[in-house]
Amino acid sequence: FIHDLKRIVAKVPRERQTLLFSATMPREIQNLAEQWLTNPVKVSVVPQGTTVELVQQSVYFIEKRKKPDLLIHFLKEQGATRTLVFMKTKHGADKLVKILGQRGVRAEAIHGNKSQAQRHRALTEFKSERLPVLVATVIAARGLDIDGVSHVINFDLPMTPESYVHRIGRTARAGAEGIAVTFCDREELSMLREIERLTRQRIPTAKTTGEFAISDQEDNRPAPQQAPRHGGGGPRYQQPRSHSNSGSRRPSGSTKPHVQPVARSSEERLAYGSKRFTKRPRQFQK
Repeated sequence: FIHDLKRIVAKVPRERQTLLFSATMPREIQNLAEQWLTNPVKVSVVPQGTTVELVQQSVYFIEKRKKPDLLIHFLKEQGATRTLVFMKTKHGADKLVKILGQRGVRAEAIHGNKSQAQRHRALTEFKSERLPVLVATVIAARGLDIDGVSHVINFDLPMTPESYVHRIGRTARAGAEGIAVTFCDREELSMLREIERLTRQRIPTAKTTGEFAISDQEDNRPAPQQAPRHGGGGPRYQQPRSHSNSGSRRPSGSTKPHVQPVARSSEERLAYGSKRFTKRPRQFQK
């Protein structure tokens, strides 16, 4: 609505009273506050990055191609009643709804390409419990207040860690308990670490079994307070560095590269991919 807001501001008097309300306070919204407000007083309900204590969080480490199968398995195994599934893209949301329908799971999508009438119909069905699964993009992460959402599933991790807090806040409403599950593939590990830094807590790992198991998986994520921070104006999410030109990893406690190639564990394969780096990747400038 930024263009509408700018047109309104251009027509109202300069001497006015302005109040600004926002679910989050990213840099873009802060810029608007600096432009339109005079010496504002900031009122915050809860500190940024605070998650609801009644939400039981967990993360599954899973290959990207197996996420739809794990979702269907999870829905049937857990007996989920009213479930919100969050996707990164509109196309991905529509595609997942089609897959769920083919596997006997009723679902609808809600995103920016849907008309107001389509969104209203999907929400009405979801609130009536005739629709057990609602697949949504970021448009549904803010402002939705639906009682009885038993599960929130992050099929894709959000691009900003603040969005994670708002996503999982769609469950455990009005004092109820809720479950928030995240499916994380190797390309999303850095995003997961950013979320844990923001929330200052480690999300427990849910062990996969059967066809979804990752053999010899070891969860070696650093504690959130010990995670290295990216400096400067570089990208928010950066891929892990390769420590030597030979693609080998450093031994624990060593400050020099270990040039003898070693076999990677499954966790390393998850983080770095199965191929070995043959040269040091270009470093991000600070």
